[in-house]
Amino acid sequence: MTDATSSRGPDIQPESPVESPVDNDEHGESAPLIETDHWRSNTAKMKMKAGTRLGLIRVWWLAFIVNLGGGFLFGYDSGILQQLGGFVGCFLVWPMTNALGRRRSLMVSSVTFCIGALIQTINTHSLPAFYVARVIAGLGLGSATVVVPMFTSEMAPKEIRGTLGGMFQWMYTWGTQISCTKLNLGDRTYVILGIFLSYWVDYGVQKNVASSMAMQWQIPIALQLIPAGLLGLSMFTVTESVRWLTKKGRHAEAWESLKWIRADDSQVTEDEMQEIRYGVEMEFQATEGFRLKELIQRQNLYPLAMAFAVFTAQQATGATAFAYYSTQYFKKLVGGSGSQALLLSGIFGAVKVVACACFVFLIADRFGRRIQLTVGALCMAACLITTAVVVKYKPPPPAAPAGGHTNVTHSGIATVALIYLFVIAYNLSWGPLPWPYVSEIFSARIREPGVATGVAAQWLWNFVFTLSTPYMITNLGWGTFLLWGLFDTVIAMFSWTVLTETKGKSLEEIAHVDTYASSKDLVEQETASTKG
Repeated sequence: MTDATSSRGPDIQPESPVESPVDNDEHGESAPLIETDHWRSNTAKMKMKAGTRLGLIRVWWLAFIVNLGGGFLFGYDSGILQQLGGFVGCFLVWPMTNALGRRRSLMVSSVTFCIGALIQTINTHSLPAFYVARVIAGLGLGSATVVVPMFTSEMAPKEIRGTLGGMFQWMYTWGTQISCTKLNLGDRTYVILGIFLSYWVDYGVQKNVASSMAMQWQIPIALQLIPAGLLGLSMFTVTESVRWLTKKGRHAEAWESLKWIRADDSQVTEDEMQEIRYGVEMEFQATEGFRLKELIQRQNLYPLAMAFAVFTAQQATGATAFAYYSTQYFKKLVGGSGSQALLLSGIFGAVKVVACACFVFLIADRFGRRIQLTVGALCMAACLITTAVVVKYKPPPPAAPAGGHTNVTHSGIATVALIYLFVIAYNLSWGPLPWPYVSEIFSARIREPGVATGVAAQWLWNFVFTLSTPYMITNLGWGTFLLWGLFDTVIAMFSWTVLTETKGKSLEEIAHVDTYASSKDLVEQETASTKG
């Protein structure tokens, strides 16, 4: 390639140029236009590769660092007030990431979360100050949960996009365990229920730090600053999203970013760059400037509704309820003492981590998204409905008195095994897959508001089920398991009949399926005529 091509990207001259906002770089450089019919044919023919070994290392590094700050923190600390801030943050970050890009948005999210965590860590002896800090931290975390899957999907090769996107859930499982931390403010003591990896952190500080000392709750909260700070600082080690740069007309920078993340400037990477430009050009040709009313247009409303529905379904599987209230659920299943339920909860958390690791490293991109989500929901439904039947007809013995011990019955062992199978099925399907799936189904034009809407649904239903689950356990008993099982049955039907397949397709191909279908027909016609 020539020096000019290397700095600006692949150059394909058109027969009939079409004026478009992406034709000129915003820094004054002219960018190559695209010969549509000829280019569509080349795109349909080409076979994308995942990149060089160095490119794979770079894209795995990007996925690791952003999900460490997004998924891990989401699992480590996500109480009710933080959920409120997270929900609001989903919508605040939408215009910010559109204007600033993915890297700088994650830097802002990191700083915002750190401010909230610092205020929580300082012993202000003020409950209102602590509550406000929780909301501030939630704003940072909520915005990160929108940008992280978006950034990952926009930079990942299509062959491993599901694998890298699934890392969000894997990091989340590393952060999750139910814990209860006592907060001493002045002469009053408050109990804060939330999600912390600090199941083990809390165990350590409760063993070694007196409950009267503020350090017992300050240490678990302060530890959040480590992954949050790493998220912001690590953004200096990666490049900006190729698709965001292309959308902004910064083609030279986009080409350099793609070459860096793939560690390659071969024809395959040039073809990928042109595919991205073509997708963005199509969106600009449709209409000049984005307007909110576009979101209710039929072609945009469908993926928007799908994003909301997918994350609603994820929360309706029952897995979030188990994550927050596993101890109460296991007491309902086996009776016995609180220590037995706590031990079963600890094993439950370990099973989640291992199952999600299997998804990320062994399963993610081997099968289609629809089949994984459908089979996963059916398996969860079978486990929970069977659990409901067993608990109804073989109820556990009464809970043991304080300090006492009750033997777990055979039916109790069976139901525990079913719940473990349930969470395995969840972490092989509906746990990790919604994150990459929702970030895949939108065109670059509405990706920010689209992903924000989907993730906001996740925060909303997370909040709803966090509040409602204790009442369900108390009032429905075995019916709670039946309800979740019925939800999973409906989710399985939804997955198979409504969701579209995205595995192995570029983001542009998913967004413009009709155009790519016609391109495929064109190639087949050319092949047939050549053979003839």
